[in-house]
Amino acid sequence: MRLAIALGLTVTFMIVEAVAGVLSHSLALLSDAGHMLTDAAALALALVAQRIAARARTGARTFGYRRAEILAALANGAFLGASAIYIVIEGARRIAAPPEIHGWPLLIVAALGLAVNLVAAIILARGRSNANVRAAAAHVAADAVGSVAAIAAGAAVLLFGWTRADAIASIAISILILWSAGRLVKEAVDVLMEGAPADLVNRVTTIIRETPGVADVHDLHVWSISDDFPIVTAHVVLDGQAHGVEVVEAVTRRIRAATKIDHVTIQPEPPRQSPIVPTDRLRRPK
Repeated sequence: MRLAIALGLTVTFMIVEAVAGVLSHSLALLSDAGHMLTDAAALALALVAQRIAARARTGARTFGYRRAEILAALANGAFLGASAIYIVIEGARRIAAPPEIHGWPLLIVAALGLAVNLVAAIILARGRSNANVRAAAAHVAADAVGSVAAIAAGAAVLLFGWTRADAIASIAISILILWSAGRLVKEAVDVLMEGAPADLVNRVTTIIRETPGVADVHDLHVWSISDDFPIVTAHVVLDGQAHGVEVVEAVTRRIRAATKIDHVTIQPEPPRQSPIVPTDRLRRPK
């Protein structure tokens, strides 16, 4: 519902901003409208991914479709970065040959755009957050920053007649957006590459080894299907002092209590036997 409302607001004002950008010859407004177009695509993609992720798991998809949201976040981040690079190139061209800019339409529409983006950001900030929603929110936040820069550009044009401010504002907007896009892409790739924070892996290892009945642990894996679905699997070697079922229950309980990870699978293994030395090797040499 939040994504749908934000999508409606974005599409409506995108049309207003594009028309105003053409009439005022403002790259800042056109770039902001372009970012709003990417926002609309991002929000639509996030909305579709959210519904796909809610599907029940099947025999062929035993973890369900949760990764759909991560894939959407990756696509949104890449698209956001590509659009920012395009605006930087166009802004550099306009610095060299600045067109005439109409300051009042630029200032008024940019201020309205800021209000719309803030409302959309507040809507997206409420409720449960995941990589997919954060990616959509990053698009909206980037547009809010863009609107602030466009307001500054409009003020510079009106007060000082400095038309290059429009192109400079566009480049500044895009640099900030590139940084945001890079973070989104990195976060999505970390999940897709089965990454896990090193400190979490070390914590889980320590928890397992400190559990009574455990002699050792190996084949420990910590990863996420999505950013709200972390998983731990491990093989524990028993020390022979407790039953395997009891040790598995204790390890699982301790990991859940310390890390809030619910999906824990532990495979117990029997104690490792010391190698048997033949008795003739124990005889003292004559």
